Amino acid sequence: MKILLLQTDIVWQSPEANREHIDELIKDATADLIILPEMFTTGFCTSPKEIAEPACGETFDWMRGVAKTKNAAVAGSIAMEENGRFFNRFYFVRPNGSYDTYDKRHLFSFAGEHKEYEAGQERVIVEHLGFRILLQVCYDLRFPVFSRNRNDYDMIIYVANWPVQRIEAWNILLKARAIENACYVAGVNRVGYDPHCKYNGSSVLLDYMGKEIAAAMCGKEEIVFGEIDREALIAFRKKFPVLDDADSPLIG
Repeated sequence: MKILLLQTDIVWQSPEANREHIDELIKDATADLIILPEMFTTGFCTSPKEIAEPACGETFDWMRGVAKTKNAAVAGSIAMEENGRFFNRFYFVRPNGSYDTYDKRHLFSFAGEHKEYEAGQERVIVEHLGFRILLQVCYDLRFPVFSRNRNDYDMIIYVANWPVQRIEAWNILLKARAIENACYVAGVNRVGYDPHCKYNGSSVLLDYMGKEIAAAMCGKEEIVFGEIDREALIAFRKKFPVLDDADSPLIG
């Protein structure tokens, strides 16, 4: 499966401008899966009343259009409102229009995300082109128990607005999640500035041993491509069956 990681700058609270910018960046790209950052239409905003979209609003429709046009799944999170409640919702949209959603479970209390958004309760695994993919958002990366592989997925996607001052944790924890779960990991982070933080990306696609398949340049807006192979993953797990010796899950 060919994967496109989109390490983009984000115009603060400007969905239309951000969608148009992404369209321009990927206009000539071909892939099986396109991964966008967390809150890719607005930046990480903890005041959702100002920017949240309805569950199937303009950005969702745009994602469906991109998925159909590019014949690729499109993945990324947006701030959304449903029945007066706000969620940091990860959408995974396929070329045929079908989709799955995951609501961020671990809300970033350090920035007050928990005061306005509601935490998701379900662990979500989606399927695409034979791969089973666990969906995660930013701060979820720091909580390995929730993402522990129960031999039920092949890849984790982390979408993020992860700032420069804590980027070393991002780099280390992505590799840890790949190694401990014997899976591929895609981490897609933004670059640029918002009113509170600076971001330098460090987006990466890792294999099941924590080795880089593809990586974006630090601090630069760009798209990078990488390819993953399920047969190679199966062969590795057969040869080194670490997941068979795992502890029983405690939550989720």
